Amino acid sequence: MALVVQKYGGTSVGSPDRISRVADRIVATRAAGNDVVVVVSAMGSTTDELVALAEAVNSRPPAREMDMLLSAGERISMALTAMAIAARGVEAVSFTGSQAGIITDAAHGQAKIQEIRGTRVREALAEGKVAIVAGFQGVNPDSRDVTTLGRGGSDATAVALAAALDADVCEIYTDVEGVFTADPRIVPDARKLDELSFDEMLELSAGGAGVLMTRSVEFGRRYGIPIHVRSSFDDSEGTWVKEHTMEQAIISGIAHDVSEAKVTVWAVPDRPGVAARLFEPMAEAGINVDMIVQNVSRQGTTDISFTVPKAAVETARQIAERVAGELGAAGVQVDADVAKVSLVGAGMKSHPGVAAGVFRALAEAGINIEMISTSTIRISCVVSGDQVEDAVRALHAAFEPPMVEAEVGA
Repeated sequence: MALVVQKYGGTSVGSPDRISRVADRIVATRAAGNDVVVVVSAMGSTTDELVALAEAVNSRPPAREMDMLLSAGERISMALTAMAIAARGVEAVSFTGSQAGIITDAAHGQAKIQEIRGTRVREALAEGKVAIVAGFQGVNPDSRDVTTLGRGGSDATAVALAAALDADVCEIYTDVEGVFTADPRIVPDARKLDELSFDEMLELSAGGAGVLMTRSVEFGRRYGIPIHVRSSFDDSEGTWVKEHTMEQAIISGIAHDVSEAKVTVWAVPDRPGVAARLFEPMAEAGINVDMIVQNVSRQGTTDISFTVPKAAVETARQIAERVAGELGAAGVQVDADVAKVSLVGAGMKSHPGVAAGVFRALAEAGINIEMISTSTIRISCVVSGDQVEDAVRALHAAFEPPMVEAEVGA
């Protein structure tokens, strides 16, 4: 008997009819001889509605109370899903994150999973029941407060549970058929990928592909849990994310991210320790800095540009202005109208010319590159925000992912 962990997103459980269809799928998986653990998100736009309610009574609600409020969304969907399964003659029991033993740190709104005890979930499986777990939430053992894991946190809940329970597979059900070579809303002829390596999926997620939360992919890679991203509206095969793929594509896909802003500190004294003076307080403030570019020194000074989430840009600006004043830098500039486009493929590290192709395609489309960052399997460029969709289309047309070995030089 296999153990299958299934995660259903907010669209999949967005109405009683959709919950009923989810229940049918769960019961069918159980009837096929599998133990089943299910993780559910809040129904539809419930989380956004709860955020709006909070802001209606307090423009700066306490983080602890926000977590108490937001965790209610998944509690509703988990109970309704358990009820729908029971109506089909299969025993099911629902658990909150704390009841499932999901232990986190104390960072309200962006908590990290530290441990999954899962005692009650294992007991339910041993009794032949389907276990339904509320995604997106856990508990801090020191304060005993409810915590939430941030947007997309139900993905992390599901894969972490799969790892803790030694599941055979984690199925992520969503409103799309799998992972595509680009956003189909921008590139209508984007193709669904049959499989990706964990490293490729990590780069795509970090580049803005919203189909999987980055932390969930990290859990999958660390514990070797295959992830199957598929549609909750049909039975077709989706995209498998796993350690090794049958064929490493040179270019697998293109991701874009419009959620970042660029900060530039002008004419910083070019001496050891300056970068640390700038980025240490950013880290202490909990700001995730993405791309960093330092220009060539001119007359003893240099410019440093970096990107941060737009939600944190005002805090980043304040820190940068304070540090710039302490260092005697010329000033700080913030540009919120930027976006990042990333080309990802495990095979590009052994094939020269990919970077040149990226720059050529963007130049021919009349798109200026403001920043460049690379890894062995990714090339990312920051461009003007109003040109990001053109950039995605230009790169997709130039490389036609997934590009495999046979297409090199074609």
